[in-house]
Parts: sequence; structure tokens; C-alpha cells
Amino acid sequence: MEPPLGLAVSGGGDSVALLHLAVAAGVPVAVATVDHGLRAEAAAEAAAVARACAGLGVAHVTLRWHWDGQGNLQDRARRGRLALLTGWAKGAGLRAVALGHTEDDLAETFLMRLQRGAGVDGLSAMAARREVAGVTLVRPMLAIRREELRGWLRARGTGWAEDPSNENDRFARVRARRMVATLDAAGIGARVLADTARRMAEVRDALEAQARAAAADVARIEAGDVLFDASRFAALPDEIRRRLLLAALMWVGSAEYGPRGGDVLRLRDAVAAGRAATLAGCRIRLAKGVVRIGREAQAVAGLEVAASGLWDGRWRAIGGDNKDLTLRALGEAGLMQCGAWRATALPRATLVAAPALWRGAELVAAPLAGMAQGRTVVFSPPQGVLAAAKAAGA
Repeated sequence: MEPPLGLAVSGGGDSVALLHLAVAAGVPVAVATVDHGLRAEAAAEAAAVARACAGLGVAHVTLRWHWDGQGNLQDRARRGRLALLTGWAKGAGLRAVALGHTEDDLAETFLMRLQRGAGVDGLSAMAARREVAGVTLVRPMLAIRREELRGWLRARGTGWAEDPSNENDRFARVRARRMVATLDAAGIGARVLADTARRMAEVRDALEAQARAAAADVARIEAGDVLFDASRFAALPDEIRRRLLLAALMWVGSAEYGPRGGDVLRLRDAVAAGRAATLAGCRIRLAKGVVRIGREAQAVAGLEVAASGLWDGRWRAIGGDNKDLTLRALGEAGLMQCGAWRATALPRATLVAAPALWRGAELVAAPLAGMAQGRTVVFSPPQGVLAAAKAAGA
């Protein structure tokens, strides 16, 4: 028997419509409401969703998120919401969670990113389907206008909650919503903007495919570094070189988000001019006809985990009895204890930032630096653009 479809229902018009549409269509569902704890009304809205679900015979749970006061509130709240929803879905055995985004959300997001000077990727429409933490997120209403949904709810006599922050023009989303309304009146409204975002998504996908093909030709992976054949890399179109550099920075630096677009463009220009650079915790060097992107030693100098854990988002230790050991960077002092490190033919900078096994201040093993002691360290291979990159020596 197929598990029910998870629904994220906040109590607002879009998600309430999603709930009632799913039930009307006979789709088995389970519902979660995320209470961010940021408004006094939120608890009552979650309770109202719970009552509506009880009336419909649908399972409901309220998930609570707490902001620790750090970072950008809206970004942290969005991440927290996704983490709670995916955690709930996995715990409940759900394979997918549906979100209530509409065509208006596509248009608003497009305008917000256009105002920030975003490129093709930023202006692309949000995906109708994507994987997050092993859960499929789906957005089944991206072709429907917000007012269409509200009209359907009114016709059924079904109410919903209005978030007062939707009227606060301190938020970029609210300002974008008002711009969409103005453009609607001028005949250049949400549908036109959303269609443009969809076409930009097609362009993005084509560029990503070209970048993956280029990676298969010019990229290699060695000891956790990304290597580009300098001459073939230089012959690629500017945008493909930018995408390859960005993918390398994000994989080497284990970053969820890449550096600012302008910084990546400046890095692309520096590489074209043969200059060394550092960005996003990575070092970029050109030597012997190779552009090498590796981890910057300073970025991992204080990073330490149990030997059974994941180090720097990519590395694991295999082999030997490691129960009382930790993984941390080899460092200059550790490298000096590896008499055979030059025989590895790996750059000194790569080895200094590489993972090694330690017992307190005692270096036990440095597999990449020729001091294996029956142990190895392995990294999680890159996905996406760099998935087709060859292993060094292949």
C-alpha cells in the first residue's frame, strides 16, 4: 500500500486550498503545520488547521521551530521549515511532501531576484519537483494563480488565515507582490513573469548539461581536489567556465550555497589571467598546465570530529581500530612527521589541508601523505556538474 502524500499546510489560502483539493480528489494525505513561533497568532492558526484536518479525517501534526537569533531570519526560517518537514516525512514513512506554491510565487520570486541582478540560475523558475534530504518535494499548483484558489475556497465556504506580515512592505516578498499586482493591471502580470522564469529554467538546464559534458573532458578529481586541464578549460565559453569553477568551490568547500556571483566572476577572470586566488575556503592555483582547486588549510585548521564521523562534509576514515582517534587536518607540523610525503607527488598545500588521524597531539596516520598505517581516507564523490569528472590517473 502506497504511503499517503505529505502536505505542508500553514493555514494560509494557498496551502488550505492544497489540502481541500487533495481530499476532494481522493488522495490519501497526512498534514504538517510548521509553527515558527514568530507571531502570537501562529499557534491558533496551527490549531485551526488541526481542527480542519480532524473534520476531514486527515492526520495532522504541528512542528515547532525556534530561532536562535543568529543569521538572516527569513533564510533560517525557510531552512528550519524544510528540515522539520523532511524529518517529519521520513519519520512518518512518507516519500513526498506537497507545498502550496502558486504561479504568483514564481512571478514574485522572479522580480525579487531580478532586482538583485540575478543571472540565469537565479531567474529560473522554482522546480516543480526536487529532492531534499531524501524526501521528494512537489509543487503541484505552480500553474494556478493565487486568486483562483481563493475563489474556489470562497465558493465552498471554506476560510483561511491571513498572515499580517503579508501587508508589511518591509519584506521584499510583499513589495514584489505589490509590483506583480501593478504589472497585472498593465497586462504584464504574473503569468508573463512566470512563463519567463520557466524559459530561464530551460536555459539553465541546457547550460548545466553543457557544463557536465565539459567536466567529463577537462576535469579530474585527485585527493579531494578538482583539477582542470588549463588549455582545454580556457577554450570553454565564459559561462561554462564559471559553472565549473562554482561547482568545484561548492564541492571542495562542502558548501550548500556558492559564493556571490561577482566573486565567482572575478575568480574566473583571475584564472584566465593565470593568477592564484582564494575564495570560499578554497585555494586556486595554476601550475604545470593544470588549474587546481583545493581546500584552504586555514578553513579546516580548527575542524575535528571523531574518527567514525564525517570530516569537512566529505571525508571518512576506513580501516584500523579508530575508536579513540579523531580526524583533523594534517597541518604543517603533521606533514613534517611524514617522511614519504614527497613520493605521493601531491602538492604540499593539498596535504596540509588533508584529513589525518590523531590521538590527541599524536599523529597516528596520514593516508594521503604516505603514512597509511593500515588506514585510508575516502571522500564522497561530487554530484551534479562534476559527477562525470575522471579520477586522477584514469
